[in-house]
Amino acid sequence: MTEGTGATSGSESAPGSFTLDSRLSGALGGRTAQAFERGFGHRTVGDLLAHYPRRYAMRGELTALASLPLDENITIIAEVIEVGERSMRARRGSIVEAKITDGTGVLTLTFFNQRWRAAELRPGRRGIFAGKVSDYKGQRQLAHPDYELFDDAAPIEAGDAAARRWAEAPIPIYPATGTLASWQIAKAVALVLDGLAALDDPLPTSVRQAKSLLAHREALELVHRPERDADWKGARRTLRFTEAFVLQTALLERRAELRTHTTAARHPVPGGALERFDAALPFTLTGDQRDVGAEIAGDLGEPVPMNRLVQGEVGSGKTVVALRAMLAVADSGGQSALLAPTEVLAGQHLRSIVKMLGPDLAAELIPTLLTGQLPLAERKKAMLRAAAGQSRIVVGTHALLGDTVSFADLGLVVVDEQHRFGVEQREALRLKGRNPPHVLVLTATPIPRTVAMTVFGDLDVSTIRELPAGRAGITSQVVPLAIRPSWRPRIWERLAEELALGRQAFVVCPAIEAKVVEDDGAGDTVARSAADDTAPRGDGPADSAAPAASVAAVLAELRAHPRFAETRIAPLHGRMSAEEKDATMRAFSAGELDVLVATTVIEVGVDVPNASAMVVVDADRFGVSQLHQLRGRVGRGGVPGLCLLVTSAVPGSLALQRVEAVAATLDGFELAQADLELRQEGDVLGATQSGGRSSLKLLRVARDGDLIAEARELAQGVLAEAGGLAGHPALAAAVRRRLDEETSGYLSKG
Repeated sequence: MTEGTGATSGSESAPGSFTLDSRLSGALGGRTAQAFERGFGHRTVGDLLAHYPRRYAMRGELTALASLPLDENITIIAEVIEVGERSMRARRGSIVEAKITDGTGVLTLTFFNQRWRAAELRPGRRGIFAGKVSDYKGQRQLAHPDYELFDDAAPIEAGDAAARRWAEAPIPIYPATGTLASWQIAKAVALVLDGLAALDDPLPTSVRQAKSLLAHREALELVHRPERDADWKGARRTLRFTEAFVLQTALLERRAELRTHTTAARHPVPGGALERFDAALPFTLTGDQRDVGAEIAGDLGEPVPMNRLVQGEVGSGKTVVALRAMLAVADSGGQSALLAPTEVLAGQHLRSIVKMLGPDLAAELIPTLLTGQLPLAERKKAMLRAAAGQSRIVVGTHALLGDTVSFADLGLVVVDEQHRFGVEQREALRLKGRNPPHVLVLTATPIPRTVAMTVFGDLDVSTIRELPAGRAGITSQVVPLAIRPSWRPRIWERLAEELALGRQAFVVCPAIEAKVVEDDGAGDTVARSAADDTAPRGDGPADSAAPAASVAAVLAELRAHPRFAETRIAPLHGRMSAEEKDATMRAFSAGELDVLVATTVIEVGVDVPNASAMVVVDADRFGVSQLHQLRGRVGRGGVPGLCLLVTSAVPGSLALQRVEAVAATLDGFELAQADLELRQEGDVLGATQSGGRSSLKLLRVARDGDLIAEARELAQGVLAEAGGLAGHPALAAAVRRRLDEETSGYLSKG
C-alpha cells in the first residue's frame, strides 16, 4: 500500500472498546481523527460508521477509463500493463510512469523521485487507484496517486473456500478526500467495528420484525464488510429504514413537545381591525386563501403556540394571509414581528402592508420598519414603538434579533423565506415574547410532499396553489446559445420591443463583477462575488468554468447598445447600501426607471405590476426554484409576462435540463418535484435548511417517499404507546445521536 495519512494505527482493538458515542481520537489516534473531522466532520465512532460506501466493486472487474472526468478525484479498479523509469530533463531525479488499463482505455500513473514504485507496480497486478485526473500532452494521468494493490500471492485453489470468499467479496468504495483514500477509510471502519461493543437496536423489535429487517449491529457489519452482494443490499435496506424511522420519531416528538407549551390565544373582535380590513378589501380572496386563513385562525385561537408553514405559488397572496393573522393578533392587543431576509424585501413588505391597510388602519396600527441600516434616530424611534406596544406590526431584518430590541406583547412571529435564517436567529426572536409567540413560516418555494414530511415534519403545513384572478400569465423561452449562437442579438431586440410598449424589465445576472467561477465545495461550480449576499445558492451547477455574466458587464453592454440610448437603466445588487437599494426600487416602482440590471436581490417580494419582461443571463447558473422565483417578478399585473432564459449550457447537460424544466411549466409544485428528481439530493436537512452539513445518509426524498410515509406512521404508533419514547431508550439515544448539533438545534427550536 502507498504512503498515506496513517488512517489507522495498525493495532487491533478489543471487542467492547468503543460505543457509538466514543470519540474517534480515542479509537483511531489524534492525527487520523483530525483528518476525518477536517474531511467529513466526523467526531465519533457513530459518525464514522454512518459514512457508508457509495458503491461496491469486485476484484475481477475493471473501471471504464475512457469516460473519467478531468480535474475530479476518482477511485478506480484497474490492471498494471507497463511500468518504466526515466530521468528528468530540467533537474536531477527520475520519473516512474506506470500504465494501467481497463482492457480498452489506458491511464498513466506518474511518480517523481520514487524509484521503488517500479518494483511494486509490476505488470499484471490489479488494485484500487485514487487521485485527481489531469491531462498531460493529451493523455489522461494521475500524478502521485494513492493505491492499494490486491494481494495476489495466494492463488485461488479449487478447494480454498477462504480464497474464493476473498475473491468474490464486494469492495466498498467510500466517499473520499485527497488525504483519506477509500481503502484507508475502510481500514479505519474495520478497526472500530472490531472494537465495537454490543449495540441495542434503535428500531423497536415489533417494527424490525414487521419489516423483516436485520439487527442494527449486523447491518453495520454487512454494509461495511459484505461477503456477497446480498449482504450489503440487505444492510442498506435496514439502515435506510432506520434512518427514516429515527428522523420521523425526532420530528413527531418535537411536534408533541411543542404542544405542551401554553401561550395566549388570539381572537379577532367584532368591528376590529381584521373585520374592517376584510370589508375594505378591493378583491375577493381565493378559495385557498380563505381555507388557509381559517386554519391559521383556528391555531391562533388555541392556548398552544401555532407552528405552521404556509407554502404558496409565486404571487399566490401569502402576504395577505399573513397580514390577516397579524390583524387578529392586533385585535387581541398583541404585536406581530415580520422577519424578512433582506433590507430590500423588508422595505417592500412594509410599503405593501401600509398600502393594503389603508390610511386609517395604518395610522391605528403604526407599521414600523426596523433594520440595521436605518439612521440612528429612526432606529431608536422604531425600537421605542416596539417596546411600548405602540406599533402592532414591526417589519425588519436581523436587526429585530438584537438584545436591545424588545416588545410589549409579541404574539406572532412571521418568518418570510425561513430557509435563509439560522437556528439561533429564529430562537432569539421567539424568546422576545412574554409567552411563546405563535409562529407562521412563509415560503414561496413549493415543497414536494416527501420533503415537507422530512424537513418540516414538526410543523403543520398549509398550501396555497390558487392564483388571484386577473393575472395575464408568463411566457418562458429558453435561449440556448450553445446551439443557437445567432440568437444572441435577438435577446436585446426582444427586450427593446417590450420597453417600446411602455413596460419595464429586469435583467438578472449571477455576479456583480466579472469573476472566475469557483467550486462551492460540493462538486458544483457557481459564480461568487465576494461582497454579494445574493449570489446563486449553488443548486444550479454551471457547465463552464468561464466567468459568469455580471451586472457591471451587462449594464455597460446595454448602455452602449443603440436600441437603449434613451432607456433609463440602473443596477441593483448586494453591494449597494440599503438606502441605495431602497431608492432604486422606489424609482423602479414609480416608473422612473425602465430596466433594472440586478442580481438575485430581486428574487422574492418585489412587486411591480408594469414589469413585463425578464432576461436571465447564464440561467444555468441558477437552481430550478430560484429561476421560478425570479420569473415570478414579471406578469404580476394585467400585462402578460415574458421570461427569456439565456444559457450556454451544452445539449444533454443537467444544467440545460433544469432550465428547460423551468420553461416547460409555471406550476411551482410540478417544478419542485422535477428539481428533486433531477438533483437526487439528500441535503434537505443540511446547509439549505438549517445551516449545517447534510444529515441524510442513505435516505433520498425523491426516491423514498413511500418508505418515509410508512416510517412516520409506524413512529406515530410507537410514540402513542404507554411511556412513549422513554420506553425505547435505544431509539431515544439514536434520535439524539442521529442529527448533527446544528440540525438538532433546528428541530428543537422550530
